[in-house]
Amino acid sequence: MLNKLKQDLQKLANKEKAVILQRFFKTGKGEYGHGDIFLGITVPDQRKIAKKYINLNLKQIKELLKSKMHEHRLIVLLLLVEKYKKADENIKKDIINFYLSHTNYINNWDLVDLSSHQILGDYLINKDKNILYKLANSNNLWEKRISIISTYTFIRNNKFQDTLNISRILLDDKHDLIHKAVGWMLREIGKRNLEIEENFLKKYYKKMPRTMLRYAIEKFDKNKREFYLKS
Repeated sequence: MLNKLKQDLQKLANKEKAVILQRFFKTGKGEYGHGDIFLGITVPDQRKIAKKYINLNLKQIKELLKSKMHEHRLIVLLLLVEKYKKADENIKKDIINFYLSHTNYINNWDLVDLSSHQILGDYLINKDKNILYKLANSNNLWEKRISIISTYTFIRNNKFQDTLNISRILLDDKHDLIHKAVGWMLREIGKRNLEIEENFLKKYYKKMPRTMLRYAIEKFDKNKREFYLKS
């Protein structure tokens, strides 16, 4: 069945799209996605395949997660999301353990963003969240992004404190992809409770990297944006 999945992916490969994606996801030497290889398959097409192969077990998909092919790794994460939705608590725990044991293969922003909040965030919403703080303090770019994006599920449930705490931890991070992720999550808080977002911004906006601030205030009116940007 695993070989059939690979064949299905290969049938959808598009060389022109692959070239575009390899540029978009910064796969050049010294860039964050260095060495990543793309087949050129859209996410909607991959979601369809993931649903088709939902019965593959964790041992079977582990091989794909270690692939140099970006879409092989992404299909595993989309499969995990689908499996997680249908799983009982014991299976969910197995999926979480698998996810956390293989973060070194969840190594591009789309892989994080399409999986972390739907799996790890959902699982932790009413549980101890220490693992997120451990990830936030990691030296690994992608683990740090997992830590903040996982809180998206909390935000959607009007639980903001962990997002704010992790945002503080990541304020001094040097990477643009962390600045964007934190700013995005702060903006999502603001959509639900503007006062809480602004209380955070008033305390930290002068310290924030510019990209983080711009993402956080993107939905503000022009005058309010200019206040934060010019102050």
